Amino acid sequence: MMTTLLQATPGGSNLMSFLPMILIIVVFYFFMIRPQMKKQKDHKKYIEELGVNSKVVTTAGIHGRIVEVAESTFLVDVGSGVRIRFDKSAIALDASKAANGEAVKK
Repeated sequence: MMTTLLQATPGGSNLMSFLPMILIIVVFYFFMIRPQMKKQKDHKKYIEELGVNSKVVTTAGIHGRIVEVAESTFLVDVGSGVRIRFDKSAIALDASKAANGEAVKK
């Protein structure tokens, strides 16, 4: 008789034990995953909009002007006729917007 009183009630306690984990996952999604996905989407859109004569800053901090656009690369003039080919993913979104005088949202 004593063992039946100490057993957990079926159904309800299982959900209550997983509720904190579910809440942590939801909070993690809205504060970590979703903003990162939005940032990646904005970066991809910005890269697609870049064209010849756009001022850019690479992730390495190199400032230049795009002189040629290829499928996956940009040819960037960094001054004095020096041209370097960069992968499109090497363009820093926020720094490039700041170099072009655009407002940068945080």
